[in-house]
Amino acid sequence: MWSAGCRGATGPVLLGLLLALLVPGGGAAKTGAGLVTCGSVLKLLNTHHRVRLHSHDIKYGSGSGQQSVTGVEASDDANSYWRIRGGSEGGCPRGSPVRCGQAVRLTHVLTGKNLHTHHFPSPLSNNQEVSAFGEDGEGDDLDLWTVRCSGQHWEREAAVRFQHVGTSVFLSVTGEQYGSPIRGQREVHGMPSANTHNTWKAMEGIFIKPSVEPSAGHDEL
Repeated sequence: MWSAGCRGATGPVLLGLLLALLVPGGGAAKTGAGLVTCGSVLKLLNTHHRVRLHSHDIKYGSGSGQQSVTGVEASDDANSYWRIRGGSEGGCPRGSPVRCGQAVRLTHVLTGKNLHTHHFPSPLSNNQEVSAFGEDGEGDDLDLWTVRCSGQHWEREAAVRFQHVGTSVFLSVTGEQYGSPIRGQREVHGMPSANTHNTWKAMEGIFIKPSVEPSAGHDEL
């Protein structure tokens, strides 16, 4: 059985307010070519299964009982926005380009919880459960994900992977679909190996203009 919260219709209003605050007089740009920067708010598309990373105030009925994370086909759902942040000690100043190999937190805009995983089985595939955890953007060390990409920085047009710092799994989708009350949404989980199920691309969002000119370099995905 699933457990639902009661945030009501305030979510879209809060999202609008946050996005308005993120646009300081031309310091942000809408989708287009460029880099993903710290402080940006975006949607993430799984490039193989064509679903966007999503969460909502509905808790898992098994496993951890934390807020569920799923994949949705709709491109216009406000519950699919995530903010790029550093760890609890910082390390991701607003406007700085996200480096390949950098650890970040992905904070769900409408509920303030961080993308999280831990040693619980996922409900459908029995892979590793991925949830949303914490309050007002503050959680624990299991909220950190390393951005795996080719080159020096995370580019908006490039496919990337997210590898969990604490357990080494990759953020993945393999196609399993939920029934009621989130019928048709896909299970998101952690997998131990890099494969076609765990590549993601930055999509719709507000991207903070880079505060510094990035240097050239190369790393492997």
